[in-house]
Amino acid sequence: MMVRLAYSLLLYAITPLIWLRLAWRGRKQPEYLQHLGERYGFYPGAVPSKLIWVHAVSVGETRAAQPLIEGLMARWPDHRILLTGMTPTGRAAGREVYGERVIQAYLPYDYPGSVARFFRHFSPVFGVLMETEIWPNLLQAARQAGVPVVLANARLSARSARGYGRFRRLVGPAFAVLSGVAAQTRGDADRLLALGVKEIEVAGNLKFDVRPPADKIALGQQWRQAIGSRPVWLAASTREGEEALILEAWRRAALPDALLVLVPRHPQRFDEVAALLRQQGLPSVRRSESLPDGDTAVWLGDSMGEMAAYYSLADLAFIGGSLLPLGGQNLIEAAACGCPVVVGPHTFNFLQATEDAIAAGAAQRVGDADALGELVAALLRDAGRLDAMRRASAEFARAHQGAAERMLGLIARWSGRAAR
Repeated sequence: MMVRLAYSLLLYAITPLIWLRLAWRGRKQPEYLQHLGERYGFYPGAVPSKLIWVHAVSVGETRAAQPLIEGLMARWPDHRILLTGMTPTGRAAGREVYGERVIQAYLPYDYPGSVARFFRHFSPVFGVLMETEIWPNLLQAARQAGVPVVLANARLSARSARGYGRFRRLVGPAFAVLSGVAAQTRGDADRLLALGVKEIEVAGNLKFDVRPPADKIALGQQWRQAIGSRPVWLAASTREGEEALILEAWRRAALPDALLVLVPRHPQRFDEVAALLRQQGLPSVRRSESLPDGDTAVWLGDSMGEMAAYYSLADLAFIGGSLLPLGGQNLIEAAACGCPVVVGPHTFNFLQATEDAIAAGAAQRVGDADALGELVAALLRDAGRLDAMRRASAEFARAHQGAAERMLGLIARWSGRAAR
Protein backbone atom coordinates (compact mmCIF):
# COMPACT_ATOMS: atom_id res chain seq x y z
CA MET A 1 0.00 0.00 0.00
CA MET A 2 2.73 2.48 0.97
CA VAL A 3 4.77 1.59 -2.13
CA ARG A 4 1.78 2.24 -4.39
CA LEU A 5 1.12 5.52 -2.58
CA ALA A 6 4.72 6.60 -3.21
CA TYR A 7 4.31 5.58 -6.86
CA SER A 8 1.13 7.66 -7.15
CA LEU A 9 2.78 10.70 -5.54
CA LEU A 10 5.63 10.38 -8.02
CA LEU A 11 3.12 10.32 -10.90
CA TYR A 12 1.55 13.53 -9.61
CA ALA A 13 4.99 15.11 -9.23
CA ILE A 14 5.97 14.41 -12.84
CA THR A 15 2.65 15.59 -14.30
CA PRO A 16 4.27 18.71 -15.84
CA LEU A 17 6.74 16.42 -17.66
CA ILE A 18 3.83 14.34 -18.98
CA TRP A 19 2.20 17.50 -20.34
CA LEU A 20 5.47 18.58 -21.94
CA ARG A 21 5.84 15.17 -23.57
CA LEU A 22 2.30 15.39 -24.95
CA ALA A 23 2.97 18.88 -26.28
CA TRP A 24 6.24 17.73 -27.87
CA ARG A 25 4.55 14.78 -29.56
CA GLY A 26 1.70 17.04 -30.59
CA ARG A 27 4.08 19.14 -32.67
CA LYS A 28 4.55 16.25 -35.09
CA GLN A 29 1.24 14.48 -34.48
CA PRO A 30 -1.50 16.97 -33.51
CA GLU A 31 -3.78 14.02 -32.72
CA TYR A 32 -1.91 13.65 -29.41
CA LEU A 33 -3.63 16.85 -28.27
CA GLN A 34 -7.12 15.49 -28.94
CA HIS A 35 -9.32 13.71 -26.38
CA LEU A 36 -7.16 15.02 -23.52
CA GLY A 37 -9.95 14.56 -20.99
CA GLU A 38 -9.96 10.81 -21.62
CA ARG A 39 -6.36 10.60 -20.42
CA TYR A 40 -7.66 11.69 -17.01
CA GLY A 41 -10.77 9.52 -16.92
CA PHE A 42 -13.33 12.01 -18.25
CA TYR A 43 -15.48 10.54 -21.04
CA PRO A 44 -18.46 12.04 -22.89
CA GLY A 45 -21.87 10.47 -23.26
CA ALA A 46 -23.59 7.34 -22.06
CA VAL A 47 -22.29 3.83 -22.72
CA PRO A 48 -23.97 0.43 -23.16
CA SER A 49 -24.65 -1.56 -20.01
CA LYS A 50 -22.80 -4.66 -21.24
CA LEU A 51 -19.20 -3.92 -22.13
CA ILE A 52 -16.14 -6.13 -22.53
CA TRP A 53 -12.99 -4.05 -22.19
CA VAL A 54 -9.89 -4.80 -24.29
CA HIS A 55 -6.74 -2.70 -23.89
CA ALA A 56 -4.20 -2.61 -26.75
CA VAL A 57 -1.57 0.04 -26.18
CA SER A 58 -0.76 0.93 -29.81
CA VAL A 59 -0.85 -0.21 -33.46
CA GLY A 60 0.81 -3.63 -33.15
CA GLU A 61 -1.32 -4.75 -30.22
CA THR A 62 -4.49 -3.34 -31.82
CA ARG A 63 -3.97 -5.38 -34.97
CA ALA A 64 -2.85 -8.47 -33.06
CA ALA A 65 -6.03 -8.33 -30.98
CA GLN A 66 -8.27 -8.75 -34.04
CA PRO A 67 -8.82 -12.54 -33.90
CA LEU A 68 -9.42 -12.29 -30.15
CA ILE A 69 -11.86 -9.39 -30.45
CA GLU A 70 -13.73 -11.15 -33.27
CA GLY A 71 -13.97 -14.21 -31.03
CA LEU A 72 -15.20 -12.16 -28.06
CA MET A 73 -17.94 -10.62 -30.22
CA ALA A 74 -18.98 -14.06 -31.41
CA ARG A 75 -19.07 -15.58 -27.90
CA TRP A 76 -20.78 -12.61 -26.25
CA PRO A 77 -22.97 -11.17 -29.05
CA ASP A 78 -25.10 -9.11 -26.63
CA HIS A 79 -22.02 -7.20 -25.39
CA ARG A 80 -20.13 -4.31 -26.99
CA ILE A 81 -16.34 -4.15 -27.07
CA LEU A 82 -14.62 -1.18 -25.46
CA LEU A 83 -11.17 -0.87 -27.05
CA THR A 84 -8.73 1.36 -25.21
CA GLY A 85 -5.25 2.43 -26.27
CA MET A 86 -2.61 5.04 -25.59
CA THR A 87 -1.58 6.42 -29.00
CA PRO A 88 -3.34 8.19 -31.90
CA THR A 89 -1.86 5.70 -34.37
CA GLY A 90 -3.34 2.84 -32.34
CA ARG A 91 -6.71 4.59 -32.34
CA ALA A 92 -6.52 5.08 -36.10
CA ALA A 93 -5.68 1.40 -36.53
CA GLY A 94 -8.73 0.55 -34.42
CA ARG A 95 -10.97 2.58 -36.73
CA GLU A 96 -9.46 0.91 -39.78
CA VAL A 97 -9.76 -2.65 -38.45
CA TYR A 98 -13.03 -2.52 -36.49
CA GLY A 99 -14.90 0.55 -37.75
CA GLU A 100 -17.97 1.31 -35.61
CA ARG A 101 -18.20 -2.21 -34.22
CA VAL A 102 -16.19 -1.23 -31.16
CA ILE A 103 -16.21 1.76 -28.82
CA GLN A 104 -12.81 3.43 -28.66
CA ALA A 105 -11.27 5.56 -25.91
CA TYR A 106 -7.90 6.33 -24.39
CA LEU A 107 -6.99 4.49 -21.23
CA PRO A 108 -6.32 7.13 -18.58
CA TYR A 109 -2.95 7.72 -17.01
CA ASP A 110 -2.41 5.60 -13.91
CA TYR A 111 -3.56 8.20 -11.36
CA PRO A 112 -5.86 6.70 -8.69
CA GLY A 113 -8.69 9.13 -9.41
CA SER A 114 -8.42 8.77 -13.18
CA VAL A 115 -8.63 4.98 -13.24
CA ALA A 116 -11.47 5.01 -10.70
CA ARG A 117 -13.44 7.35 -13.00
CA PHE A 118 -12.72 5.00 -15.90
CA PHE A 119 -14.35 2.06 -14.14
CA ARG A 120 -17.27 4.13 -12.85
CA HIS A 121 -18.03 5.39 -16.35
CA PHE A 122 -17.68 2.16 -18.34
CA SER A 123 -18.33 -0.59 -15.74
CA PRO A 124 -17.01 -3.40 -17.97
CA VAL A 125 -18.02 -6.95 -17.08
CA PHE A 126 -14.41 -8.03 -17.49
CA GLY A 127 -11.19 -6.77 -19.05
CA VAL A 128 -8.47 -8.16 -21.32
CA LEU A 129 -5.05 -6.49 -21.37
CA MET A 130 -2.90 -7.25 -24.40
CA GLU A 131 0.71 -8.40 -23.99
CA THR A 132 2.29 -6.71 -20.92
CA GLU A 133 0.30 -3.68 -19.83
CA ILE A 134 0.68 -3.68 -16.06
CA TRP A 135 -0.42 -0.52 -14.22
CA PRO A 136 -0.60 -0.80 -10.41
CA ASN A 137 -3.41 1.70 -9.78
CA LEU A 138 -5.45 0.47 -12.76
CA LEU A 139 -5.42 -3.11 -11.54
CA GLN A 140 -6.15 -2.11 -7.96
CA ALA A 141 -9.12 -0.07 -9.19
CA ALA A 142 -10.32 -3.07 -11.22
CA ARG A 143 -10.17 -5.23 -8.09
CA GLN A 144 -12.13 -2.65 -6.09
CA ALA A 145 -14.72 -2.38 -8.87
CA GLY A 146 -15.07 -6.16 -9.05
CA VAL A 147 -13.87 -6.34 -12.65
CA PRO A 148 -11.91 -9.53 -13.48
CA VAL A 149 -8.87 -8.75 -15.66
CA VAL A 150 -6.98 -11.21 -17.86
CA LEU A 151 -3.58 -10.63 -19.47
CA ALA A 152 -3.69 -12.12 -22.98
CA ASN A 153 -0.93 -12.81 -25.49
CA ALA A 154 1.45 -12.04 -22.65
CA ARG A 155 5.15 -11.72 -23.33
CA LEU A 156 8.01 -10.65 -21.10
CA SER A 157 11.61 -10.64 -22.25
CA ALA A 158 14.43 -11.44 -19.85
CA ARG A 159 15.49 -7.80 -20.00
CA SER A 160 12.00 -6.54 -19.14
CA ALA A 161 11.69 -9.12 -16.36
CA ARG A 162 14.87 -7.77 -14.76
CA GLY A 163 13.44 -4.26 -14.97
CA TYR A 164 10.16 -5.30 -13.34
CA GLY A 165 12.12 -7.25 -10.74
CA ARG A 166 13.70 -4.06 -9.47
CA PHE A 167 10.20 -2.86 -8.55
CA ARG A 168 8.87 -6.15 -7.24
CA ARG A 169 7.13 -4.57 -4.24
CA LEU A 170 5.13 -2.36 -6.59
CA VAL A 171 4.38 -4.67 -9.53
CA GLY A 172 4.08 -7.94 -7.59
CA PRO A 173 0.67 -7.05 -6.10
CA ALA A 174 -0.46 -5.81 -9.53
CA PHE A 175 0.44 -9.10 -11.22
CA ALA A 176 -1.30 -10.94 -8.38
CA VAL A 177 -4.58 -9.11 -9.09
CA LEU A 178 -4.85 -10.66 -12.56
CA SER A 179 -7.47 -13.40 -12.81
CA GLY A 180 -5.24 -15.24 -15.26
CA VAL A 181 -2.48 -14.85 -17.81
CA ALA A 182 -2.33 -16.45 -21.26
CA ALA A 183 1.38 -16.43 -22.09
CA GLN A 184 2.91 -16.73 -25.54
CA THR A 185 5.73 -19.12 -24.55
CA ARG A 186 6.94 -21.20 -21.63
CA GLY A 187 9.77 -18.75 -21.06
CA ASP A 188 7.31 -15.85 -20.83
CA ALA A 189 5.21 -17.87 -18.39
CA ASP A 190 8.17 -18.67 -16.12
CA ARG A 191 9.26 -15.03 -15.97
CA LEU A 192 5.72 -13.86 -15.20
CA LEU A 193 5.27 -16.47 -12.47
CA ALA A 194 8.45 -15.21 -10.83
CA LEU A 195 6.94 -11.72 -10.65
CA GLY A 196 3.80 -12.77 -8.80
CA VAL A 197 1.28 -14.08 -11.34
CA LYS A 198 -0.96 -16.68 -9.68
CA GLU A 199 -2.71 -18.34 -12.64
CA ILE A 200 -1.02 -18.81 -16.01
CA GLU A 201 -1.13 -21.04 -19.07
CA VAL A 202 0.83 -21.05 -22.32
CA ALA A 203 -1.53 -20.35 -25.22
CA GLY A 204 0.71 -19.28 -28.11
CA ASN A 205 0.93 -16.03 -30.05
CA LEU A 206 -2.22 -14.33 -31.37
CA LYS A 207 -0.33 -12.73 -34.22
CA PHE A 208 -0.20 -16.08 -36.00
CA ASP A 209 -4.01 -15.96 -36.19
CA VAL A 210 -4.12 -12.54 -37.85
CA ARG A 211 -4.78 -13.07 -41.54
CA PRO A 212 -3.22 -10.51 -43.87
CA PRO A 213 -6.00 -8.36 -45.37
CA ALA A 214 -6.91 -9.61 -48.83
CA ASP A 215 -7.08 -6.08 -50.23
CA LYS A 216 -3.53 -5.36 -49.04
CA ILE A 217 -2.24 -8.60 -50.55
CA ALA A 218 -3.88 -7.61 -53.83
CA LEU A 219 -2.34 -4.14 -53.58
CA GLY A 220 1.13 -5.61 -53.14
CA GLN A 221 0.58 -7.83 -56.17
CA GLN A 222 -0.48 -4.77 -58.21
CA TRP A 223 2.72 -3.00 -57.17
CA ARG A 224 4.72 -6.07 -58.19
CA GLN A 225 3.20 -6.06 -61.65
CA ALA A 226 3.89 -2.34 -62.05
CA ILE A 227 7.51 -2.67 -60.87
CA GLY A 228 8.20 -5.69 -63.02
CA SER A 229 10.95 -8.25 -62.59
CA ARG A 230 13.37 -6.15 -60.53
CA PRO A 231 14.52 -7.85 -57.30
CA VAL A 232 12.86 -6.14 -54.32
CA TRP A 233 14.29 -5.99 -50.82
CA LEU A 234 12.09 -4.58 -48.05
CA ALA A 235 13.52 -2.99 -44.89
CA ALA A 236 10.42 -3.09 -42.66
CA SER A 237 9.67 -1.13 -39.49
CA THR A 238 13.11 0.46 -39.30
CA ARG A 239 14.04 2.49 -36.24
CA GLU A 240 16.10 5.62 -35.70
CA GLY A 241 19.77 5.08 -36.56
CA GLU A 242 19.11 1.99 -38.67
CA GLU A 243 18.36 3.59 -42.00
CA ALA A 244 21.93 4.84 -42.50
CA LEU A 245 23.23 1.33 -41.75
CA ILE A 246 20.72 -0.22 -44.15
CA LEU A 247 21.64 2.18 -46.94
CA GLU A 248 25.30 1.31 -46.46
CA ALA A 249 24.41 -2.39 -46.56
CA TRP A 250 22.45 -1.73 -49.74
CA ARG A 251 25.50 -0.18 -51.38
CA ARG A 252 27.60 -3.17 -50.33
CA ALA A 253 25.03 -5.52 -51.87
CA ALA A 254 25.90 -3.93 -55.25
CA LEU A 255 22.72 -4.96 -57.06
CA PRO A 256 22.16 -2.08 -59.49
CA ASP A 257 18.86 -3.41 -60.87
CA ALA A 258 17.30 -4.08 -57.44
CA LEU A 259 14.84 -1.88 -55.55
CA LEU A 260 15.03 -1.14 -51.83
CA VAL A 261 11.66 -0.47 -50.17
CA LEU A 262 12.32 1.39 -46.92
CA VAL A 263 9.44 1.60 -44.40
CA PRO A 264 10.17 3.40 -41.10
CA ARG A 265 8.18 2.13 -38.14
CA HIS A 266 7.02 5.53 -36.88
CA PRO A 267 5.15 7.93 -39.21
CA GLN A 268 6.65 11.00 -37.54
CA ARG A 269 10.01 9.93 -39.01
CA PHE A 270 8.91 9.75 -42.66
CA ASP A 271 10.18 13.26 -43.46
CA GLU A 272 13.43 12.64 -41.59
CA VAL A 273 14.17 9.51 -43.62
CA ALA A 274 13.21 11.28 -46.85
CA ALA A 275 15.76 13.98 -45.98
CA LEU A 276 18.41 11.30 -45.38
CA LEU A 277 17.77 9.84 -48.83
CA ARG A 278 18.13 13.26 -50.44
CA GLN A 279 21.29 13.93 -48.45
CA GLN A 280 22.83 10.70 -49.71
CA GLY A 281 21.85 11.47 -53.28
CA LEU A 282 19.86 8.28 -53.77
CA PRO A 283 17.16 8.36 -56.47
CA SER A 284 14.01 7.89 -54.41
CA VAL A 285 10.29 8.52 -54.40
CA ARG A 286 7.69 8.30 -51.65
CA ARG A 287 4.75 5.91 -51.62
CA SER A 288 2.48 8.95 -51.16
CA GLU A 289 3.84 10.48 -54.37
CA SER A 290 4.11 7.73 -56.96
CA LEU A 291 5.18 4.21 -57.77
CA PRO A 292 8.92 3.69 -58.36
CA ASP A 293 10.17 3.70 -61.93
CA GLY A 294 13.23 2.07 -63.46
CA ASP A 295 15.54 4.79 -62.15
CA THR A 296 14.31 4.61 -58.55
CA ALA A 297 16.81 3.08 -56.13
CA VAL A 298 14.74 3.49 -52.93
CA TRP A 299 10.96 3.59 -52.51
CA LEU A 300 10.07 5.22 -49.19
CA GLY A 301 7.01 3.58 -47.68
CA ASP A 302 5.41 6.59 -46.00
CA SER A 303 2.04 4.96 -45.38
CA MET A 304 0.28 3.28 -42.47
CA GLY A 305 -1.61 0.00 -42.46
CA GLU A 306 -0.03 -1.34 -45.66
CA MET A 307 2.70 -3.60 -44.30
CA ALA A 308 1.04 -6.71 -45.72
CA ALA A 309 1.16 -5.07 -49.15
CA TYR A 310 4.87 -4.34 -48.76
CA TYR A 311 5.55 -7.94 -47.68
CA SER A 312 3.54 -9.24 -50.66
CA LEU A 313 5.61 -7.07 -52.99
CA ALA A 314 9.04 -8.03 -51.62
CA ASP A 315 11.29 -10.94 -52.49
CA LEU A 316 13.00 -10.61 -49.12
CA ALA A 317 12.42 -8.57 -45.93
CA PHE A 318 14.72 -7.30 -43.22
CA ILE A 319 12.89 -6.79 -39.91
CA GLY A 320 13.81 -3.47 -38.32
CA GLY A 321 14.78 -2.74 -34.74
CA SER A 322 17.22 -5.65 -34.81
CA LEU A 323 20.44 -4.08 -36.17
CA LEU A 324 20.70 -1.86 -33.10
CA PRO A 325 19.94 -3.06 -29.53
CA LEU A 326 16.24 -2.17 -29.74
CA GLY A 327 14.84 -5.69 -29.47
CA GLY A 328 13.47 -6.06 -33.00
CA GLN A 329 9.96 -6.08 -34.41
CA ASN A 330 7.72 -9.06 -35.03
CA LEU A 331 8.36 -11.19 -38.11
CA ILE A 332 5.05 -13.08 -37.96
CA GLU A 333 3.21 -10.84 -40.46
CA ALA A 334 6.02 -11.34 -42.95
CA ALA A 335 5.76 -15.11 -42.53
CA ALA A 336 1.98 -15.00 -42.97
CA CYS A 337 2.56 -13.27 -46.31
CA GLY A 338 5.11 -15.92 -47.31
CA CYS A 339 7.97 -13.44 -47.31
CA PRO A 340 11.49 -14.69 -46.42
CA VAL A 341 13.06 -12.78 -43.54
CA VAL A 342 16.46 -11.57 -42.39
CA VAL A 343 16.98 -10.28 -38.84
CA GLY A 344 19.87 -8.61 -37.06
CA PRO A 345 21.49 -9.69 -33.79
CA HIS A 346 19.03 -7.94 -31.43
CA THR A 347 15.67 -9.73 -31.31
CA PHE A 348 15.05 -10.03 -27.57
CA ASN A 349 11.52 -8.56 -27.80
CA PHE A 350 10.39 -11.47 -30.00
CA LEU A 351 13.07 -14.02 -29.24
CA GLN A 352 11.01 -17.23 -29.33
CA ALA A 353 9.17 -16.41 -32.57
CA THR A 354 12.45 -15.39 -34.20
CA GLU A 355 14.33 -18.50 -33.08
CA ASP A 356 11.44 -20.72 -34.22
CA ALA A 357 11.37 -19.02 -37.63
CA ILE A 358 15.13 -19.50 -38.04
CA ALA A 359 14.83 -23.17 -37.04
CA ALA A 360 12.02 -23.62 -39.57
CA GLY A 361 14.11 -22.16 -42.37
CA ALA A 362 11.84 -19.11 -42.74
CA ALA A 363 14.42 -16.60 -41.48
CA GLN A 364 18.16 -16.03 -41.26
CA ARG A 365 20.16 -13.94 -38.78
CA VAL A 366 23.10 -11.64 -39.47
CA GLY A 367 25.53 -10.10 -37.00
CA ASP A 368 25.87 -6.61 -38.45
CA ALA A 369 25.15 -4.33 -41.40
CA ASP A 370 28.08 -5.65 -43.46
CA ALA A 371 26.78 -9.20 -43.16
CA LEU A 372 23.29 -7.95 -43.97
CA GLY A 373 24.43 -6.55 -47.31
CA GLU A 374 26.29 -9.74 -48.17
CA LEU A 375 23.35 -12.00 -47.30
CA VAL A 376 20.80 -9.86 -49.15
CA ALA A 377 22.99 -9.96 -52.26
CA ALA A 378 23.44 -13.74 -52.00
CA LEU A 379 19.74 -14.44 -51.49
CA LEU A 380 18.48 -12.12 -54.21
CA ARG A 381 20.84 -13.86 -56.63
CA ASP A 382 19.64 -17.35 -55.63
CA ALA A 383 16.01 -17.95 -56.63
CA GLY A 384 16.11 -21.52 -55.30
CA ARG A 385 17.08 -20.47 -51.77
CA LEU A 386 14.47 -17.72 -51.74
CA ASP A 387 11.75 -20.08 -52.93
CA ALA A 388 12.62 -22.59 -50.19
CA MET A 389 12.48 -19.83 -47.56
CA ARG A 390 9.16 -18.62 -48.97
CA ARG A 391 7.60 -22.08 -48.59
CA ALA A 392 9.08 -22.43 -45.09
CA SER A 393 7.62 -19.04 -44.10
CA ALA A 394 4.08 -19.99 -45.08
CA GLU A 395 4.34 -23.37 -43.32
CA PHE A 396 5.82 -21.76 -40.19
CA ALA A 397 2.87 -19.34 -40.00
CA ARG A 398 0.28 -22.12 -40.46
CA ALA A 399 1.87 -24.41 -37.88
CA HIS A 400 1.52 -21.86 -35.07
CA GLN A 401 -2.13 -20.87 -35.50
CA GLY A 402 -4.87 -21.51 -32.93
CA ALA A 403 -3.89 -19.18 -30.08
CA ALA A 404 -7.11 -17.13 -30.30
CA GLU A 405 -9.39 -20.08 -29.62
CA ARG A 406 -7.22 -21.23 -26.71
CA MET A 407 -7.25 -17.73 -25.20
CA LEU A 408 -11.00 -17.38 -25.58
CA GLY A 409 -11.50 -20.56 -23.57
CA LEU A 410 -9.15 -19.31 -20.84
CA ILE A 411 -10.85 -15.90 -20.74
CA ALA A 412 -14.27 -17.52 -20.38
CA ARG A 413 -12.95 -19.59 -17.47
CA TRP A 414 -10.97 -16.88 -15.71
CA SER A 415 -13.54 -14.12 -16.13
CA GLY A 416 -16.21 -16.32 -14.55
CA ARG A 417 -18.57 -15.85 -17.48
CA ALA A 418 -19.70 -18.84 -19.58
CA ALA A 419 -19.76 -18.18 -23.34
CA ARG A 420 -23.20 -17.88 -24.85
